[in-house]
Amino acid sequence: MTTNDMSIHWLWPYAAVAAVLVAAVLVAVIAIFRGRRRPPRDGMPVYSLDDDLNTEHASHLFHLWRLLGRIAVAALVAALAICTVLIARPAHVDRDAERSSSRDIVLCLDVSGSALPYDRAVIETYLELVSHFRGERIALSIFNSTSRTVFPLTDDYDLVSSQLTKAADALRGVESQDDIDKMSDKDYQKIADWLEGTQNRKNSTSLIGDGLVSCAAMIPGFAYGDTSGAARQRPASIVLATDNVASGTPTYSLAQALDMAEASHISVDGLFSGPRQSEGDATTTEMKQQIESRGGTFLTQSGSSDINELVRQIDSRRTSESRRSSQAALIDAPGWWTLMLVVLLAIWMILAWRLRR
Repeated sequence: MTTNDMSIHWLWPYAAVAAVLVAAVLVAVIAIFRGRRRPPRDGMPVYSLDDDLNTEHASHLFHLWRLLGRIAVAALVAALAICTVLIARPAHVDRDAERSSSRDIVLCLDVSGSALPYDRAVIETYLELVSHFRGERIALSIFNSTSRTVFPLTDDYDLVSSQLTKAADALRGVESQDDIDKMSDKDYQKIADWLEGTQNRKNSTSLIGDGLVSCAAMIPGFAYGDTSGAARQRPASIVLATDNVASGTPTYSLAQALDMAEASHISVDGLFSGPRQSEGDATTTEMKQQIESRGGTFLTQSGSSDINELVRQIDSRRTSESRRSSQAALIDAPGWWTLMLVVLLAIWMILAWRLRR
């Protein structure tokens, strides 16, 4: 992964254009005044320097003086051109700074019976997106009555890919409760092993608020009950995939969990992972209102072809926001331009000293 993008960007391009226009005006003014020199009076003798340079030695010195003068003028013009370039402030992208401002993404998946059939599509889409990530840290947490961290925030994409692949394989063929009932013992055990640790509270399932708080706690800077609103070094977002159908008494409601995430400057986007016929339910409408009122995006399958498209929409939106914020990673890069300017000025000064002799 390269440290810097060596392509040149211009912070003040219009300043260079203005400098060129000013230089053009000055050249035009000088040319006009030179053209207004009074012609010699009639009858007055006109002497030329060439008349005094008839000797071979004098002619050689004169041509040398004129050549050095032209080189000095060319060096001065080149130096002025580089000054114009420096006025435009050449810059490049500091990949270290850009990488430090990339996103933290937590996939927060409801793995209760009603939402589990839709989780594999979310996981597989992120498995494909990971190959295009650069600097993002990603984590996966699953919850039912309790939460389990599958893997914490990391930019080790080999680890991320292997864990997402393992999760997708475990959920392969899970599209309904009937599919689970018809599974072989080996396949059922694979799912049970992956879900282990998410059903530790009796008579409770899909505790949305508690699951969201557990996901937010994976992001640095989050504190329970903290409302200080401190600035965040890296943009952070949570993709909450759930059908918002809870059973039991949670420690935190969805509204409380969203407020805690917002206080820590963590964006929460909602992905309805449930059947299309349930998109108009009161629980779905409530989730949509609560997420969108805090600046998040809430998507259902009605407006898109499938869950893969929903995940891509969320990732595209967050990527766009991250790119806008990374413009601060542009840093001035006058390096070689400054060196060239120094060399040209040194040449001009040496020639000017030689010409005075």
